[in-house]
Amino acid sequence: MLARRASAFARSFATVVDNAGVKVAAIDNGQPTTAVTFLVKAGSRYEPKPGVAHTLKNFAFKSTAKRSALGTVRESELYGGVLSASLSREYLALTSEFLRGDESFFVDLMSSFLTSSKFQRHEFQEYVLPVVAAESTSASQNPATYALELAHSLAFRSGLGSSLFASPHSHVSLDDVKEFAARAFSKGNIAVLGTGIDSAALTQLVEKALAGVSVGNAVAESKPSTYFGGETRVESHGGPQTVFIGFGAAGPMDPALAILSAHLSPQPSVKWSQGLSPISAAIPQGTSVQSVLMPYSDATLFGLLVQGSSAEGVKEAAKVATKALKESTGLKGDALKTAVAKAKFTAASSLDGRDGIFGALSTKVFANSDASIEATLASIDKVDAAAFSKSVAAITKAKPTFVAIGSVQALPFADEVGL
Repeated sequence: MLARRASAFARSFATVVDNAGVKVAAIDNGQPTTAVTFLVKAGSRYEPKPGVAHTLKNFAFKSTAKRSALGTVRESELYGGVLSASLSREYLALTSEFLRGDESFFVDLMSSFLTSSKFQRHEFQEYVLPVVAAESTSASQNPATYALELAHSLAFRSGLGSSLFASPHSHVSLDDVKEFAARAFSKGNIAVLGTGIDSAALTQLVEKALAGVSVGNAVAESKPSTYFGGETRVESHGGPQTVFIGFGAAGPMDPALAILSAHLSPQPSVKWSQGLSPISAAIPQGTSVQSVLMPYSDATLFGLLVQGSSAEGVKEAAKVATKALKESTGLKGDALKTAVAKAKFTAASSLDGRDGIFGALSTKVFANSDASIEATLASIDKVDAAAFSKSVAAITKAKPTFVAIGSVQALPFADEVGL
């Protein structure tokens, strides 16, 4: 049984191959469809000017030397494929999902954005900027998204603190986008991830598609992340009352934080049950607490997102969450075993979907670190009660990151919830 389980885990990840400066990793478990993601180190932490990365993301699948934006849409639909682009603080991700066997066309389509984008002015003004503005407005009107944006700014200031969204005052020009793309689209900044495709076949396609891309690390490296923390309050009359309580740490993610997140998460294992989280039973009705764990290549942001219909309820729930967080340093015995098991299940189950696989691979593929699920589970298993207590104590001794959005006259300050 254990041998079969280990074999199943081994099939979940692929060996990373360095193909002339471009990292390639593929996993083929016999799926009827294939997905390929071109991952570029062009996230907001690397942008030379606020909003440039967000604008570049929205230029994806526009006109290139090979096809127009309309041609891209028509040809992709002819093949029955789906195209998408997303931006994180570290990476720009271009993804195509399609029927197995059509990989040659879609790898060529996506690579053309990196090799021959035209960045036309009329597309910039008529298509890109309106979408950038709409996405930024939507993010600012979503209290949860806005809280996490503010939390990153407080926690890391520059670098990882750079917003994913362009502000109305960023004034990004077309030349700004072209210059950033010219530096970012080099082989040292690109990795290609695939599912439902043979690794050797993907490597061969990538080698041909990116033959004309320059070699080297042309993107200006972000400074190593430093955690600062801080507090801010924003008046808002739309959406739920929101508080974010967070802490951060520089360096690779400590597996103890995955255990802490699992321990505090109120998400029950059985539907309609209360669960065993120390937060679940004590928060007022009408409020919610969500555990947030956001690991990056050189830092981690951990926190608890508290939301509710009333400021009073959110204040009480925030007190409960803070108390549970601080008391977690004493976690041991069966409670620790339960949290470890939940953390391992969360890590393993994330690989059931393509988003989880690509998310798990993204940072590790550039760092040449072990990307296997066995390594991830083993790192969690190694955390004993003493190591867990030390890690939690270390992160909670730092200055907290506290964000309040809503009725700021009624929402609590950091010291009023026990921070």
